[in-house]
Amino acid sequence: MKIILIFLFIAPLALSARAEKDYSSFDSAASPETKSRFAMLDDVRILANGLLQLGHGLKDFVHKTKGQMNDIFQKLYIFDRSFYELSLQTSEIKEEEEQLRQTTARLQIHNEEIKNLSQEMNSKIDDLIQNKIQLQEQVWGLEDKVTKLATIQPSMQETKEISSLKAFVEEQDNHIKQLLRTVEEQHVQLDRQHNQIMELEDKVQEPPLFLFSEFVISLNTDRVNGPTIHLGQPPPLTFKCLLFVSLGAATDCTVLYNSGLRSSGVYTIKPNGLEAFNVYCEMKFGSSWTVIQKRVDGSLDFNQTWDAYENGFGDLNEEFWLGLNKTYSITKQGDYVLRIELQDWKDNKRYVEYAFSLGGPETDYTLQLSRMSGSIPNALPEQTELRFTTADHDADVINDFNCPENYLGGWWHSECEETNLNGKYVTPRSRGRLDRRKGLYWKPKKGRYYLLKSTKIMIHPTD
Repeated sequence: MKIILIFLFIAPLALSARAEKDYSSFDSAASPETKSRFAMLDDVRILANGLLQLGHGLKDFVHKTKGQMNDIFQKLYIFDRSFYELSLQTSEIKEEEEQLRQTTARLQIHNEEIKNLSQEMNSKIDDLIQNKIQLQEQVWGLEDKVTKLATIQPSMQETKEISSLKAFVEEQDNHIKQLLRTVEEQHVQLDRQHNQIMELEDKVQEPPLFLFSEFVISLNTDRVNGPTIHLGQPPPLTFKCLLFVSLGAATDCTVLYNSGLRSSGVYTIKPNGLEAFNVYCEMKFGSSWTVIQKRVDGSLDFNQTWDAYENGFGDLNEEFWLGLNKTYSITKQGDYVLRIELQDWKDNKRYVEYAFSLGGPETDYTLQLSRMSGSIPNALPEQTELRFTTADHDADVINDFNCPENYLGGWWHSECEETNLNGKYVTPRSRGRLDRRKGLYWKPKKGRYYLLKSTKIMIHPTD
């Protein structure tokens, strides 16, 4: 289009130049040399003017073309960026679609299980109905027999036997009632003595050493005098009650709970006669749990050194890590259960419990787990030795990938999985992939991320 406009512009110039040339031929007889020279100068001037205008037109065309090309490149850049973002969203949609497909498969399996259970229940209900019908028939038969027996007059001997049996039953009933009254009286006496013992406990001051006194309590079942307490050598029917003079002698939180404490808080324990230290005891589920880790708001940085993780850090009333050495001193007393409680940012609460064993410092506190129960998919390897590592202590390097350094916090790492309850505290606003991989997540191998708001790890003896 531009070329056609340029041609239309130059054509009149060329025609005018040719007309002037023809006109000059009529005046050639008068002064040929002068006219010829002026004609050539006019032609050159016209041609130069035409070329100048042509140059301006080409310059404008180049500027417009450049502007259009810049617009095209800008649109291509926007399109490329939109395509890239769309591809990322497509990948996330595919990932969520795969998770949804897996969830649907699990729901179908659960549906089949529920269907089978329903069929079994219906079958059992049918059996119960049949049994009920049979029992009704037997009851009706017994009623008929009782009616027939009522019509038959018993003999004199049978009447005497029935009377003697009735008297014996009444005598036994009176004896049982008397025993019940005696037991109630003894129970009242025991409550009174228990209150006296509790008052003695309150009056006893805490000594510098962890001591306890042993009382031997003998139950005297004399109906007249009631139960009595004997101190010293136990008589034939006795039981022993260990009265702790100092609650600091407790080996863990469960012992404190069994001694009568029912309030959650910070207490002092002394496992296996070792040096005493403070722990947070959480009283619930009809017992007490020793808390070894707690995170609620990200106020404490868990990216700590090996020494900090071994000895513990934080505030027991807020966020803290009890310490590997202290946890080991508790768990080596017997078999313990490990309970992990998780809360996401929608305030959904889930848990998982493991039977576990914890090694000592010579094994880098190796952890072995065996799942018992829970309401969240498992994200920690079972029956596998998981060695605790930090960025500054013998860190595992798998495929040139340093787990503690990249996940920011000490943990029992196996294959650098993304489950790390001591990682960086990340809020839902942090959408970057780097923060996600370093965040506080529970990530099963086949399942979605659980971005966590709070975590709590507790232990409790199995017995």
